[in-house]
Amino acid sequence: MTGPTDVERAFRTEYGRAVAVLVRLLGDIDLAEEAVQEAFATAVDRWAVDGPPPSPAGWIITTARNRAIDRRRREASRAARHAQAALLYAPEPPAEEGPVRDDRLRLIFTCCHPALAVPARVGLTLRLLGGLSTAEIARAFLVPEPTMAQRLVRAKAKIRDAGIPYRVPRDADLPDRLRAVLAVVYLIFTEGHTASAGERLVRDELCAEAIRLGRLLADECSGSWRGARRAEPEWSPLMPDEPEVLGLLALMLLTDARRGARTAPDGTLVPLGAQDRGRWDRALIAEGQALVRRCLRRGRPGPYQIQAAINAVHSDAATAADTDWRQILALYDQLVAHAPGPVVALNRAVALAEVAGPAAALAEVDRLDLAGYHVLHAVRADLLRRLDRPAEAVAAYDAAIARTDNIAEREFLRRSRDLLRSHP
Repeated sequence: MTGPTDVERAFRTEYGRAVAVLVRLLGDIDLAEEAVQEAFATAVDRWAVDGPPPSPAGWIITTARNRAIDRRRREASRAARHAQAALLYAPEPPAEEGPVRDDRLRLIFTCCHPALAVPARVGLTLRLLGGLSTAEIARAFLVPEPTMAQRLVRAKAKIRDAGIPYRVPRDADLPDRLRAVLAVVYLIFTEGHTASAGERLVRDELCAEAIRLGRLLADECSGSWRGARRAEPEWSPLMPDEPEVLGLLALMLLTDARRGARTAPDGTLVPLGAQDRGRWDRALIAEGQALVRRCLRRGRPGPYQIQAAINAVHSDAATAADTDWRQILALYDQLVAHAPGPVVALNRAVALAEVAGPAAALAEVDRLDLAGYHVLHAVRADLLRRLDRPAEAVAAYDAAIARTDNIAEREFLRRSRDLLRSHP
């Protein structure tokens, strides 16, 4: 016997792969999504009786394919039914030749079509590959859920109406799509690193998938960084001079290296300054720092490389007190120049507080238009606490608590607020 946790685990790890395979096979986003969702709904009942199959991914893909066959049979003419059945019953989907070989990575490149606005490309791919809900994607973009729902509907309609093909883009098209592809991978990672909702602080499966895709991109774009493709004489890297790909991978590795120290044994959140650095993953740190050094030698900094460098400085510090905040602030100044925005400015203010004091940082924070972003209120609360303004700090904690749906974050903020109330 099995419980819903088996299906939930399969959903978290296999949803994106199943959708990617079905989209490639069917050429229809809506049909692929519906078929995969129906397969998981069937799994809830079937696995409760029979137990999970030896290959959950294979079971889901096969069941979803059968659901798609049934729907196509109901909707198609006789000739079309025979053609679709011949395709769908093929033991293996026909291999698609092209420069990108991984199903999920190919789907990201395919969905990041220039006919779609960048937020629509990223949002749609997060939905397909990460299995994120519309609400989760909306929180990642800091927009209302109805706004994001409309974007996703319009993106699907544009793909359908414009007849955008589901195929691997030509080599010449890949560089123009890279920016959105990197954004997709990073947003999958950030949702995994700090889940926007739910009981868990971290969604490990999303972190792992984003890093897997990042490694594939690094392999496809340079190849020689780990020597992965040297045995293939006819292979050449897609975009051999794209340091932002390595920068993104370095950023994810250095950030993920702290995962084991971010929660206490009871699941409560542990902030960076209080983490046991002995629990940081030194192998990931070494790999990430090596990639940062490689990027620095290129001399072409970009937002992901700069963020990776910031995390490399954190990883160099043996203790929180040893952190070189002046170097981090200088890097944030570079990041503001390359990628200006209120969230970057908020993160810079955290570094500014360590260099110039909380009053200077609070003045910067209070100029930002991020009223709906819980992190802004959490940062304000900490700065106000440090400035010995407890009543205002408690109000800021309350504002942060009201704006996060992640239970681990909410409980951390509540404890911080309650501690301030008991020791004003």
